[in-house]
Amino acid sequence: MPALLSALPGAVAALGGVLGLIWLAAWLARRTGLAPRARPARAGAEAAGLALEASLALDPHRRVHVLRLGERRVLLLTGGPRDVLLGWEPGRDPTPAADPVHVAGDVP
Repeated sequence: MPALLSALPGAVAALGGVLGLIWLAAWLARRTGLAPRARPARAGAEAAGLALEASLALDPHRRVHVLRLGERRVLLLTGGPRDVLLGWEPGRDPTPAADPVHVAGDVP
């Protein structure tokens, strides 16, 4: 038992040295441009205009989510046998309105 306790400080020091070398290598890689700087996990989705605004658990399996997609919001039901798009926020149509003059077969 005393031999184990006498080896413990050396093992802790070796582990600290290895972790320090890993941190130093990562820092140098970021400073020289070899590795990209850390970004938030959702940076790609938020840059594309997609964000989760709210989520509500209905039961242990199903949830309702409000997603923002640019200027629009959509309501999704997930977790059941299939995911369902419940609808878009009222007053904000996700598709451009059709011009009644240019609808096929409807010429004034």
